[in-house]
Amino acid sequence: MAHIESLVALNGTQISYIGHDSKDIPHFLGDTYGQFAKRLDLSFNLLRSLAGLKMFTELEELVADNNLLGNDLQLPRLPNLHTLTLNKNQISDIEALLEHLADVTPSLKYLSLLGNEACPNQLVSPDKDEDDYQRYRYFVLYKLPQLKFLDTRKVTKKELMEARARGAFMKVVKPKSEAPPNEPGSESRPLPYTPLPRGSRDARNHKEETGADSRRRQEERSHNKSPPPHTTQNVILPLAAACAQPSC
Repeated sequence: MAHIESLVALNGTQISYIGHDSKDIPHFLGDTYGQFAKRLDLSFNLLRSLAGLKMFTELEELVADNNLLGNDLQLPRLPNLHTLTLNKNQISDIEALLEHLADVTPSLKYLSLLGNEACPNQLVSPDKDEDDYQRYRYFVLYKLPQLKFLDTRKVTKKELMEARARGAFMKVVKPKSEAPPNEPGSESRPLPYTPLPRGSRDARNHKEETGADSRRRQEERSHNKSPPPHTTQNVILPLAAACAQPSC
């Protein structure tokens, strides 16, 4: 028991279990601290599930940054939770997450999702800009209008008004990745320009055509080409010899 407790930092009702490469929340955390813990920090682990939180009935703040939490994330109902940070995880489906949080965390006021694919922040997604991030904020606030802080910014009255008016249409859609060659869907991409007939654009078909038909084309050309130069010379030379005689 002493060894287990050495893995935990306890400060009143604040519990920290940081950097232990845990894939799940250990049972002893809930059994030992679940009844009174108000703040729980689980950062820098390898968590893929937060199912172990069901014992933390009084939890108000949850920090689960730098883990492996994905789109299958499920929280137990936490009626007192007002702060949730899930920075630097693997969440890409923003709509599913927000609908789940609206159902199980009715008191949520502060949410941070920086470093996830679902949050198009320019600092971690160089291909995104401020407009992308602002649309994301409008969509989040449309789903969770009770938020006071989102990521690192305070929610403004203007944002709330815009979210109510247009937030439903602000969902940031992730573009589908381009299919690799010879994979389903690759045929929809425009083919590079080529003067070959459409059936010959495939390298394999082109090879078969030239290999099978080259002999036939060579034979046709040999029948149609003009006589070789030496044949003409054979005709001209006797005439020249005849004109050399006195009667020519």
